[in-house]
Amino acid sequence: MPTLPTNLLDQLQTALQNAIDHELPEPNTMTVASCGSDGRLSARTVLIKHIDEQGVVFYTNLNSNKGRQLQQNPRIAACILWRELQQQILLEGVVTAVSDADADAYFATRPRISQLGAWASQQSSTLGSRAELEQALQHYTEKFAGVEVPRPQHWSGFCIQPDMIEFWQGREFRLHDRSRWELDADSGTWQSRLLYP
Repeated sequence: MPTLPTNLLDQLQTALQNAIDHELPEPNTMTVASCGSDGRLSARTVLIKHIDEQGVVFYTNLNSNKGRQLQQNPRIAACILWRELQQQILLEGVVTAVSDADADAYFATRPRISQLGAWASQQSSTLGSRAELEQALQHYTEKFAGVEVPRPQHWSGFCIQPDMIEFWQGREFRLHDRSRWELDADSGTWQSRLLYP
């Protein structure tokens, strides 16, 4: 998969930084949609943790519903919405797994309770009661007492490598600005066009 050209990477990073600078609540939230081998679609909100020339990175439990779906079918769609700024970015593409080294490095920056939670939570599985989760959390709190919490093998990240990016800016009377960039699979080059609102 070709890397993102500098102008697209800059636009993505500038837009995210602008949302951060405006002190929006959780400016790095992104809704992602995936589809498993059964054809059933699902969507949920995740947190953007990194943007570089490869794409947009988020982390998850690989055994979760989205983790299983993305391992079955790497196609993904995403929407980043900053309602207060009347801006959104749409992404479509495929995901690739981040390296173990990158997953380890990010996991080490998480708050300890979040690290323990990654061990305790069987994300997307049926939970009998809240007490069951709290007991699992206590178990891992005791297991890793006094030592660094290692990253569970079932917890890692995905990089969205886009083949479509659309930048959307709200305007009065719904006469919005929309610019769409699409990767030409044959030439490996990005083509841009404006869209009617």
